[in-house]
Amino acid sequence: MHLEENGIDLALVTTPDNVFYLSGFKSEPHERLLAVAVFRDAEPFIIAPKMEVPDVKAAGWTGESVGHEDTDDAWLIVEQAIRNRGITPSRIAIEKSHLNVERFERVKELYPEASFTGLDSKLNAMRNIKDETELEKLRKAAELADYAIGVGCREIAEGKTELEILTAIEFEMKKKGVSHMSFDTMVLSGKKTASPHGTPGDRKIRKGDFILFDLGVVWEGYCSDITRTVAFGEPTEEMRNIYETVKRAEQAAVDAVKPGVRAMDLDKVSRDVITEAGYGEYFTHRLGHGLGISVHEFPSLHGSNEMELQEGMVFTIEPGIYHPDITGVRIEDDVVVTANGVEVLTKFPKELQIIS
Repeated sequence: MHLEENGIDLALVTTPDNVFYLSGFKSEPHERLLAVAVFRDAEPFIIAPKMEVPDVKAAGWTGESVGHEDTDDAWLIVEQAIRNRGITPSRIAIEKSHLNVERFERVKELYPEASFTGLDSKLNAMRNIKDETELEKLRKAAELADYAIGVGCREIAEGKTELEILTAIEFEMKKKGVSHMSFDTMVLSGKKTASPHGTPGDRKIRKGDFILFDLGVVWEGYCSDITRTVAFGEPTEEMRNIYETVKRAEQAAVDAVKPGVRAMDLDKVSRDVITEAGYGEYFTHRLGHGLGISVHEFPSLHGSNEMELQEGMVFTIEPGIYHPDITGVRIEDDVVVTANGVEVLTKFPKELQIIS
């Protein structure tokens, strides 16, 4: 329908996650070409590395699968497959956020008379609303993320390093059938928790530390993303105050979720709690991001996004306070917008866990 309404002859979908969304085939092609070609008046095809064509079919793709070898000019193979359909496209839709300049210029060489338009916003809109099949996969991914946080808490002991705890988490997830995490697992301790995107290392856990876990898994192509901060031994009064402030801010945003609320309003209701507690300058990022096939996808929940929430949207809510002289705390949940409000997918307790 989108192609017909906009006079588009050919849509070239090249982001691996969007290829998966349209075809069911998941791959990381690296420098090799992977694309779905969708037409207004012809059957679609996938072009993939020839060695992966059997996997394309095994994933359930019933259309044509075109393979290319490393010695081929893959774009000439694309052009031939299009010509076989009797089509010379005059208007082509591409993913502007993904198709690099070299590849775009190659397509222009093949079709010098064609005009080009963006496909990104349409694909974002399609993926933005999850159906029940997608939600079931996201629920399972969240359940596994909850389990992983529990593993991390049980592994905490004085003298263990962040990387030792991280390794134990990922080993246990492999035993649960998780082939890979949705991003690099984060285990931070002490003042390292004040770095929102810190790197786990050989720092040893000590009594009095806050320990921050940020992790997620991929389950049948869909991602989870959870953050919990726990205490090893008794925290100071100010550490407790920071934690309780973040917890209130996170819950305020969760409670505000319902269809029709603007993304920017969620950011504001959470940020206001932190600002009123005197920590506003230490909340240094947006409230959250969309979640699905990609661990970070549309929409972005920030203070300028006027987009209204719709039933079926899935995103994270993850306020934080990052005080470099004291500690960092972040609490993150994965949520679904329902007809009447919100379903929280991640369920690990948010009351401050004190590990003795």
